[in-house]
Amino acid sequence: MTEALVWVDDVEPEAAIAHGSELADEGADVLDVGGESTRPGADEVSVEVEVARTEPVVADLAALGHTVSIDTSKRAVAEAALDAGAAIVNDVTAMRADPEIAALCADRGVEVVLMHMQGNPRTMQDEPTYEDVVDDVRRFLEERLAAAVEAGVREQLVCLDPGIGFGKTLEHNLELLRRLGELRDLGRPILVGTSRKSFIGKLTGAPVDERLGGSIASNVIAYANGASMLRVHDVAPMRQALTVGESILDRDRTGAFSD
Repeated sequence: MTEALVWVDDVEPEAAIAHGSELADEGADVLDVGGESTRPGADEVSVEVEVARTEPVVADLAALGHTVSIDTSKRAVAEAALDAGAAIVNDVTAMRADPEIAALCADRGVEVVLMHMQGNPRTMQDEPTYEDVVDDVRRFLEERLAAAVEAGVREQLVCLDPGIGFGKTLEHNLELLRRLGELRDLGRPILVGTSRKSFIGKLTGAPVDERLGGSIASNVIAYANGASMLRVHDVAPMRQALTVGESILDRDRTGAFSD
């Protein structure tokens, strides 16, 4: 399954809606709409601003028949997006920033993505350290999955994201991708987002808009190592790469939450 990014923090809603529709036409299964940047050092925005940015985009894309995910860690933003037609809540804080978001997701019976991040977007790249990055991320995701289930979220509706690039060094990211199967052992589908990430730039020297090759390579390897859902910018070439990868691996694409 391919999830495509639709960021609306610096574009007009009409442009974001058009972009989302184009990504769906290219083969994106899910459109992930976000109104607050999670790049390293990014500033926070208010609930009011985030809702104003995302709600009209979610509403129009959902009305067109697209499956929409809302990328937020705020209950009020998630609630507005769900009311507008979103079907998935993608929380990069794994429901730690606003614990009330768990009750909302449980009440609505929606699909949830829980991501690992060390610190927050403003601090996550300040010398991240782990005893063993895979073991530490696995333990964190296991704990957050248990917390979500305890809050009433159905386990079969949860997808786990190791948070590539979120509080990790180059080596941390590579180790997570190598040992992705150890996270899959948690029994939930794994979402991976490597598209255009800085670790690709560190390996290749390529600027952010010239990282397609590295994005494809890392995503195909993530898929081969057990990822069920891939978050990407460049849908058409990624879809082609997955089609070839599936054929070589003799594996069918699976939905993010279905297994």
